[in-house]
Amino acid sequence: MKKKPTKERIIETALRLFEENGFHAVTVDRIVQESETSKGGFYHNFKSKDELLYTVHDSFITYILDKAEDAYNRFSTPAERLYETVRSFVMMFDLYRPHVTVFYQESLYLSKEYFETIKRKRDRYKEKMFRVVNEGITCGEFRKEIPVPITSMAIFGMTNWTYKWYKETGQYSIEEIADIYADLIMHAVMTKEALAKPEYARFFLTNKLG
Repeated sequence: MKKKPTKERIIETALRLFEENGFHAVTVDRIVQESETSKGGFYHNFKSKDELLYTVHDSFITYILDKAEDAYNRFSTPAERLYETVRSFVMMFDLYRPHVTVFYQESLYLSKEYFETIKRKRDRYKEKMFRVVNEGITCGEFRKEIPVPITSMAIFGMTNWTYKWYKETGQYSIEEIADIYADLIMHAVMTKEALAKPEYARFFLTNKLG
């Protein structure tokens, strides 16, 4: 069987080791040994173990940021944009669950330069969520009595915890979980009038199951 590229093997091994042992307890030598690569291969792809940790963090943050931007550009209404943004965020856990786990465990160990880069991307994602929720309230699709920051942070809080319990072998697929989250959130934020619009019928799990 053909081996995976060196960089991919290093990242996969580092993810497992960081998750099991913590960032500081894992040496470059151990990553190299368990990934069956070489120090030359490691330093060809990463300047340091710090850059490797940054790469782990940046990969999933870039993914969800790109998905949020795509949802905003592809759809024209706040309801559609929020629905697709929530779904893409939840779907991310199927691809990047180990990355997210390591992020929450080890993000404090990022060097200042890398931390600031990651923080800027996180802030951009938060701003996109705030914008969509605010636009939904302004146009009358979302309930005006719900504050933008609290609503947005509640969505983050609800979806972020998925990494703790999601398993590929669980009862529900990641697609089903994404649909459920999106359904819960849309029914929580949208006005009764907006929910009744025929054009939004395809968004809701009740219609899919009905």
